[in-house]
Amino acid sequence: MAGEITETGELYSPYVGLVYMFNLIVGTGALTMPKAFASAGWLVSLVLLVFLGFMSFVTTTFVMEAMAAANAQLRWKRMETHKEEEDEDSSTASDSDILTQDNYERAEKRPILSVQRRSSANLFEITDRVEMGQMASMFFNKVGVNLFYFCIIIYLYGDLAIYAAAVPFSLMQVTCVSGNDSCGVDTDAKYNDTDLCWGPLRRVDAYRIYLAVFTLLLGPFTFFNVQKTKYLQILTSLMRWVAFAIMIVLALVRIGNRQGEGHPPLANFLGVRNLFGVCVYSFMCQHSLPSLITPISSKRHVTRLLFLDYGLILAFYGLLSFTAIFCFRGDSLMDMYTLNFARCDVVSLAAVRFFLGLFPVFTISTNFPIIAVTLRNNWKTLFHREGGTYPWVVDRVVFPTITLVPPILVAFCTHDLESLVGITGAYAGTGIQYVIPAFLVYLCRKDTQLTFGYGTINKHRSPFRHTLWVAFVLLWAFSCFFFVTANIVLSETQL
Repeated sequence: MAGEITETGELYSPYVGLVYMFNLIVGTGALTMPKAFASAGWLVSLVLLVFLGFMSFVTTTFVMEAMAAANAQLRWKRMETHKEEEDEDSSTASDSDILTQDNYERAEKRPILSVQRRSSANLFEITDRVEMGQMASMFFNKVGVNLFYFCIIIYLYGDLAIYAAAVPFSLMQVTCVSGNDSCGVDTDAKYNDTDLCWGPLRRVDAYRIYLAVFTLLLGPFTFFNVQKTKYLQILTSLMRWVAFAIMIVLALVRIGNRQGEGHPPLANFLGVRNLFGVCVYSFMCQHSLPSLITPISSKRHVTRLLFLDYGLILAFYGLLSFTAIFCFRGDSLMDMYTLNFARCDVVSLAAVRFFLGLFPVFTISTNFPIIAVTLRNNWKTLFHREGGTYPWVVDRVVFPTITLVPPILVAFCTHDLESLVGITGAYAGTGIQYVIPAFLVYLCRKDTQLTFGYGTINKHRSPFRHTLWVAFVLLWAFSCFFFVTANIVLSETQL
């Protein structure tokens, strides 16, 4: 995501790619979804979830089409360069003058000859892993590239703030227990940050101590290069699915035993703002599609597999959220859903209670350094000057510091995870999921027609190929910006 062509990596089958994408999308946002569902009402939540899932699928196909167009551009430029080298080798010294800039641009933009057009379908094979930053630099102007990186950076800052708040919050909830509640979190009790935790220490003090320890342990990784290993990915994925399975089964058992406490409303439009942001955040995958789709060995039916994946994800989100809102009362649902299972009457085994209560600590802690390094590299790319290098202090101190400090300060000021996820998804998430893919596909189509000639067909073009779909996505995105902003202003005015 730092904006360059990277190694494709080891190839895998389409079904393995389907699993990887499922794991990427279903993450931290799913844990905040049950409370958002309870706040907005089950019918409104279901309709919005299905619609936002569909919109995410549309823009996913947009990004895939742009990836194919970028691959075709790169492949065509390599063909042109190879042809020029052959012409230079076969020409005399007097005829070996290099092309002027105008001639070079015309050579890049002239349509493919009819003989070459027969193999143009192969031009659009997705074989080079072209990250979104590189696609932005290929199809956007300078202002568009800067806006792209600004949006990515804001989103990653929100991601880090959510991670930095979720870990200490979970630790505080699990360890700050009253004398009569040795079982863990009491979701019926209304705790304030000023309530005592250990001796004279308040709950907010415990939260900030955990945040300081979290920063000291994981913050230094921002100053170095780290990579997610295959085995760490497998371990965290396994833990995630064990935790989700336990929560769904336990909730179904309680509902089946007539112990369900939830009576969610049909609709409550006051809760739509946070639900919208949470749902957008929970379908976020567009920025990582080059890493997921490029290594797929056969991309013949990749669009159908993506549709199947989104269907499975919708079903999973619906199952998780509906079992939650009918199992627990809306006012007792925690920001981090796993904490609802730290009660003795819900889970009798102490080991399972602690595993679910501390589940975000294990999984989020492994992702925090990866996101931090990605954000740091995006800062470097944004300010990169062609042929220039950064001084050691700027490269190793300034960029990591501006990466780490802002999200830690946000987490220090608030641990309201639902609002953090909602705001991140509603603003930066909307930009990444809707605005950037829409402009990418629109401009890549124009560029493809200019370079290869009208009538050239991109084999990976989106099923939503009419320009009206692009306009609809942009209209929806800007409507969302307006709705969320107006909702926030009205809420603050009422307060």
